Amino acid sequence: MSPSERDRAPSSGLEGLAALLLDARGRVTWCSLAAEVLLGRTAREIDGRPVEEVLGVSLPETGPGPGPGPAVTVHRVRLGPAEAGAVADIAHLPGAADGASLLVVRGPTATRDLAPGRDPDPDPDLDPHADPHPHPHTNADPDADRALARSLFGQGRLGVAEFDRELRMTRSNAALDAHRPAGAGADWLYGLTDADGDRTVREILRQVATTGTPVVGADFRSGKTGAEPVLSLACFPLDDEDGTRRGVVVVTTEPAARLRAQHRLTDAYRRAFEIGESLDVVRAARDLVDLLVPALGDLACVDFPDDVLQGRDPGPGFPGHEASNPRRVAVKSADGVWPEALVQQGEPVPEAPPESADTAVAGVIAADARTARAMLGDDPAITARMMPEGMHSALGCPLYHRSRLFGYVLVWRTTTPEPFGDPEIRLLQDLCDRTAMALDNAHRYTREHRTALVLQRSLLPPAVTESQAAETSGIYLPASGTLSVGGDWFDALPLSSMRIGLVVGDVIGHGLQATATMARLRTAVQTLADLDLPPDELLIHLDDLVQRMQAEAEQPDAVGASCLFAVYDPVTRVCRMASAGHPAPAVLRPDGGADFVPVVPGPPLGVGDNPFDISEVTVEPGSVLALYTDGLVDYDHDITRGSEELLRNLGRFHGADRSLEAMGRDLMACHPHQQRPADDVTLLLARTRAVSDEDTAHWEYPVDPAAVHDARHDVKARLAAWGLDELMFSTELIVSELVTNAIRYAGGPVGLRLIRGRALVCEVSDPSNTQPRLRRALITDEGGRGLFLIAQLASRWGCRYGERGKTIWAEQAVPPH
Repeated sequence: MSPSERDRAPSSGLEGLAALLLDARGRVTWCSLAAEVLLGRTAREIDGRPVEEVLGVSLPETGPGPGPGPAVTVHRVRLGPAEAGAVADIAHLPGAADGASLLVVRGPTATRDLAPGRDPDPDPDLDPHADPHPHPHTNADPDADRALARSLFGQGRLGVAEFDRELRMTRSNAALDAHRPAGAGADWLYGLTDADGDRTVREILRQVATTGTPVVGADFRSGKTGAEPVLSLACFPLDDEDGTRRGVVVVTTEPAARLRAQHRLTDAYRRAFEIGESLDVVRAARDLVDLLVPALGDLACVDFPDDVLQGRDPGPGFPGHEASNPRRVAVKSADGVWPEALVQQGEPVPEAPPESADTAVAGVIAADARTARAMLGDDPAITARMMPEGMHSALGCPLYHRSRLFGYVLVWRTTTPEPFGDPEIRLLQDLCDRTAMALDNAHRYTREHRTALVLQRSLLPPAVTESQAAETSGIYLPASGTLSVGGDWFDALPLSSMRIGLVVGDVIGHGLQATATMARLRTAVQTLADLDLPPDELLIHLDDLVQRMQAEAEQPDAVGASCLFAVYDPVTRVCRMASAGHPAPAVLRPDGGADFVPVVPGPPLGVGDNPFDISEVTVEPGSVLALYTDGLVDYDHDITRGSEELLRNLGRFHGADRSLEAMGRDLMACHPHQQRPADDVTLLLARTRAVSDEDTAHWEYPVDPAAVHDARHDVKARLAAWGLDELMFSTELIVSELVTNAIRYAGGPVGLRLIRGRALVCEVSDPSNTQPRLRRALITDEGGRGLFLIAQLASRWGCRYGERGKTIWAEQAVPPH
């Protein structure tokens, strides 16, 4: 049954009862609002359905009445343990509670009249036996009369009272006493007034007893006109079989408007569980106003202090204490249009007068229009900004939790005539308490997330670097939603002989623990890279470190990582790399073609006892190496599709004149979830450079002391050709010491190489694996000062090992000119 059909149905006291109307075939023709709540189904869902299907029980067939046609009968179905007078036990229905009952009125002419057993509108033209002046008649079966009376007086939500001819109450049920207003006396029912305040219940009783005309569906209030309705009353005469007036019967229910209001409040409580699911403070505020309007008022708003919006810890304060620098973050209007005169969403809230702070109390503040204006200091400008036009009732409540004031909520009623009552006040208090708790959770999550993010960003290298080997640009995008930041990291490490080390790693898990693990691994990679270890050996040492971290952790399975380490040499233009469970990097060639490097990935770090393979690729100058974590190519768990999209996008954004930062932003923008990624996304782009052949020189000398003289001569000639006369003395001294030590202690042949770039690199190679050590020579020592002199003359120096022998290198800064 649609709402319009419900409104067109004849008015009676059944609206407030849990009642069903059936036709002669036993199909539902009408359902009260109370029955909807009790059955957990709407009238539209059960309209026209057999009652057996709706209730799950069979009702007795309609028997013959005293007249020529079938009678209208009433059955009571008790929800709970079956007892005398109940048709069946249907306690399994939604909303069922022990003691509640459902009235089922059945018959071909059943309407919402409370005189069951009567054909209310006989048509003399169609029914020759019909009485042209019908009178109510009772069922001929006395047992049925007693069952009906017992059913009515046994109703848990239906108040029933019987009055004699002198209008004295002779009997009533417990449900009527439950409807008594707080503080009312024994004769409370007589003093209730109707909606217009013109007639009392006593006058209604006298009218019905005198005229015999029933009064059905009238709302009565307690107190003056305008108060909230207390009861919906149906009053009809009680006559004997011969028509003698015995008295009057009153049936009371809660008003239909109150039932609808209770239904709205119940729905609001149910929807309150959705507040704060997103861990976003602004989203929680919007969820709250969406719930408050129209369930509670016509307009609602939420104001937050700047501390909450910026993720800072809000200052302590008592409930009702005015927050500093409040700003309106969420608004809602029942008609969808927020008044222009009020403070708009995103605007700061005007400061209230200091004297209004004295009225701030814990919990909800209810006020009418006059009181609200007084709280605003009767300032017309502030009143126009803070009070909607036509407002007659307002509620305000602080969002207060754990001694922190997170904001304030305001609800107004303009078109709804009823003022706010105790149920609405309790609802707003409960909703604000729940919202404040959600805001506290979101704030603590935001604080931890920001702490981890700041810590991680402080541990990452500069986003852009530039060296002789390559220019790099790194981008890190943390995961969104309930996940905290993870342990992704990237790095670009300057190595000896103008080489560069490129690192990308991904630690298992999220949060501060993952960030701390990332910091330890990044530090270890930097330390191992300074030793000039090849990529496979570096990963082996890193794997040992992760195993030790697993042994120290309370949950070993939560410690692990993947990592890719690559070394690019601008002199040979070869990139050597090894992978520990990490995706292979992509290479974008200068002609726009893109491919993945054929890397054989080893197991992730922490597995142990597994070697790692080295892959080599020759890279043309101007190519772009793209190293990344799996979050970049995870297209809804389809890594293959994401990898294909990466190669395609690299070709789309190719351009020698394009900056790596712009290319990185474009690649990130192509990710389907770049606004709210499910996992951390890390990307490191490196555009390679090369050292020309004219900037390098290489010689090889035999194991002969005279070779030292030849080495000095060759170096002086090359530096003169390069125009580096300022570095001639220091370089000649460095070469002399290194070549002399190689000939004296390592054997031959001895290799010498010079590399010119932003620095001048001098390398001496020999077949020995002896580790040179810098030590302090005593005054009496005749030697041991060679490396000390080199350390003083060079900006950097070190030693690295190859497949055969070692190389000692030293760098000097080239003069700017």
